[in-house]
Amino acid sequence: MRMTIESDPSYPAHWEADVVLRDGGTARIRPITTEDAGRLVSFYEQVSDESKYYRFFAPYPRLSDRDVHRFTHHDYVDRVGLAATIGEEFIGTVRYDRIGPDGRPASAPADEAEVAFLVQDAHQGRGVASALLEHIGAVARERGIRRFAAEVLPANTKMIKVFTDVGYEQKRSFEDGSVHLTLDLEPTAESLAVQRAREQRAEARSVQRLLAPGSVAVVGVSRSGAGVGAAALRNLRDSGFHGHLYAVNEAVTRDLLDGVRAYRSVEDVGAPVDLAVIAVPADRVPDAVAACGEHGVQGLVVLSAGYGDSGPAGLARQRELLRQVRSYGMRLIGPNAYGVINTAPEVELNASLTPAPMPMRGRTGLFTQSGAIGIALLSALLRRGEGLSSFVSAGNRADVSGNDILQYWYEDEATDVALLYLETLGNPRKFTRLARRTAAVKPVVVAKGGRHTPAGHVVPGTRLSEDTVSALLRQAGVIRVDTVTELVDVGLLLASQPLPAGPRIAILGNSESLGVLTYDACLTQGLRPLPPLDLTTAASPADFRTALAAALASDDCDAVVVTAIPWVSEHALADDLADALREAVAEAPGKPVAVVHVELAELVQALSATRGPAAGAPDRPTAGTPWTPAAPAAATTADPDRIPSYPAAERAVKAVAEAVRYGQWRRALADAGQVPEYEDIDETGAAAQLAGLLADVDGGAVLTLSDLDARELLARYGIRVLSTLPAPSADAAVRAAAVLGYPVALKTTAPHLRHRADLGGVRLDLTSEAELRRSYEELTDALGKPGELQPVVQAMVPRGVDTVVRSVIDPAAGAVLSFGLAGVASELLGDTAHRLVPATDRDAAGLIRSIRAAPLLFGWRGSDPVDTPALEEVLLRLSRLVDDHPEVIGVSLEPVVVAVEGISVLSATVRVAHPPARGDLGPRTLPSY
Repeated sequence: MRMTIESDPSYPAHWEADVVLRDGGTARIRPITTEDAGRLVSFYEQVSDESKYYRFFAPYPRLSDRDVHRFTHHDYVDRVGLAATIGEEFIGTVRYDRIGPDGRPASAPADEAEVAFLVQDAHQGRGVASALLEHIGAVARERGIRRFAAEVLPANTKMIKVFTDVGYEQKRSFEDGSVHLTLDLEPTAESLAVQRAREQRAEARSVQRLLAPGSVAVVGVSRSGAGVGAAALRNLRDSGFHGHLYAVNEAVTRDLLDGVRAYRSVEDVGAPVDLAVIAVPADRVPDAVAACGEHGVQGLVVLSAGYGDSGPAGLARQRELLRQVRSYGMRLIGPNAYGVINTAPEVELNASLTPAPMPMRGRTGLFTQSGAIGIALLSALLRRGEGLSSFVSAGNRADVSGNDILQYWYEDEATDVALLYLETLGNPRKFTRLARRTAAVKPVVVAKGGRHTPAGHVVPGTRLSEDTVSALLRQAGVIRVDTVTELVDVGLLLASQPLPAGPRIAILGNSESLGVLTYDACLTQGLRPLPPLDLTTAASPADFRTALAAALASDDCDAVVVTAIPWVSEHALADDLADALREAVAEAPGKPVAVVHVELAELVQALSATRGPAAGAPDRPTAGTPWTPAAPAAATTADPDRIPSYPAAERAVKAVAEAVRYGQWRRALADAGQVPEYEDIDETGAAAQLAGLLADVDGGAVLTLSDLDARELLARYGIRVLSTLPAPSADAAVRAAAVLGYPVALKTTAPHLRHRADLGGVRLDLTSEAELRRSYEELTDALGKPGELQPVVQAMVPRGVDTVVRSVIDPAAGAVLSFGLAGVASELLGDTAHRLVPATDRDAAGLIRSIRAAPLLFGWRGSDPVDTPALEEVLLRLSRLVDDHPEVIGVSLEPVVVAVEGISVLSATVRVAHPPARGDLGPRTLPSY
């Protein structure tokens, strides 16, 4: 939609956003336009007299033509109105009018505005006003408004609470019979925490509605019993689902399909439907979605393919599907989904293509994008005795993603471990934020497949390498694994064993060779193994029990790996050995135990034995007998005392090592560090400088600052860049050296030679005019004319270790801080570490210690340690700069010479651009379509 308005000729389409409301439903927030007059009048007619009175402080039964014109004509600068909509219907509105110090209408530079809300009574309590306040606040900041003023009647306690709970700094007074509120719109730590807590509760609730529906309709059930829809219906029925179940087929001629009540359309069901599973061809999905939306269905699982997985036309169809779904306030899993499972005893939902019986009930949550990988993971977990709390396979992930599932698992008491197979991260910045919070209370294990975006996955592109993404995930506490096998291996250990307190590993078993292999695997993973204890091949289960109990009771180890090879009478002893190991663990709990076995299939089964009756399918209805909801049943439950076993030492040790590293991260989280404050930072001056530099720059253009401007900007944040003087001739070089003082360095700054000392473009420690002239001549003779080389002269600094400090704004991950040593060797080996901005003092210390070449900074082979505290300060100051000013999209400090005392920044490149209208601190929104 485009509009022609004098003060802003473009309709601000970037203000449009889909949001999840408090109850898990969705709404769309958008600017109000002149075309909304009819919608506004209809909306106002549905608002109660009491709500109208609270809005206008007097009886106001209807809007006049003048009111309608005023509330629908905005300049999107000084007067702005936003509406929350479901479909074409307004459910809430908010507007601001810029005012001056006298309270009368004004224009910029006035930075205060009056704000007022109105929400349909039927939608009050859903968080509509809170969402509108977040978005109108972001719009106001974008338009230079810093404060909101609001007049509220004392009896309007709900609206007062909306303002007071938002987390902004505010003033409150009582004047002329009303409450006068003034809100400072600058985001605060409290307002950000409030916003993210609301986001978490809303998104978790939206997933909970999908996983625990009271009623399900399967759309597309064939009359023959063949096809995807019929399979989904059978799986729901046979899983023992405790809600109401309906079958939908537009050509149905009888009351029952496969024993389930059948209807021609969802709209014909004479009862609420919470979840619809759609399994019709893609060209018929829009009609099915419309029927579901009109009937008030809360969420959809679309199994149908033919969307983003089938090329550009399918991708366009997928975008239209999401637009249609959200227009009804619903959430969507899919399309091309495999389905969802919830093993909770009060639900027992199998709305997937996984046939009965249900997976065992357990404490592990599983999310996959790929249906095929989901099948493989479910099978692997079942084989090894692991149960699930919930399972979501999201297919093309047009709407519900791994981020939404993490929001749900964070507060789900039935889930202790989160396993995710992801082909893309979608929004890495949000994912790492959510994963960090979740990992603080339960392990998050991620296997990421696919180096490129698969068909059908519409996500922001990222320029970050896989190594960088892995580093950022580990910073967030995520356990990143490379394969689905490792995903299962690590998940099994974390779901059944306590976290190790440290890296010391005891090894015991009846094979010396297998013990040695395990010992070597521990060293490879950076663990500290104790010498293996060989019980010999004659060891009995009692011997294993005694040795394991002793190891668990010892203060010398943090975890135990048991190795076992077959006896002659394997089958007879497998159960005895499993019982012996369980007894030892029961005597001294608190440390993790993993078992490495060689060809001991019976032992694997014994160690992972399930508890409870077998999960058989409920009795199948006979023809003419309707299916009825099942009573809660004692389904198969994973054994809480199970011990994970592995067919190879390397796999067991890898799982233990990941648990060790995660445990270390959890312990370190108690001291996460802080973002330091520096009194000498000139944030206001930097903002003014950037505004001036970008005044004549087009919206999408990137400006590389001159050396002078870059030095000035960095100096405002306490980062001093050593001056250079141009040397277009030998005489100019001599004059520059006279200004700087000998000794000096002569360097080329041409782009193809910059920072390439290995190509001979740098001459150091020139102590006299003669040396300088000779070096200048050698340089130009060897590499080219001065005009091509762009030589400069710079004062020498104390020798030290050359490093590189960078920050870059990635379109998906946000600001990333990077560190490494200078030189081609580090570049070739990719020896660079990364942290998300803003970095804490702990992040900075860990950053410089996490590269492989870090020993060179700390006294390698007798050299003097360099000034790493000064280096950490530069990292933290740069982090503050890019965090405070989103206009700074790239900074490279190269080299940063770290001496025994102090550091010297010899060169800096700074790139700036107009920041995006909305960032990570902006209002919560769903991904756009």
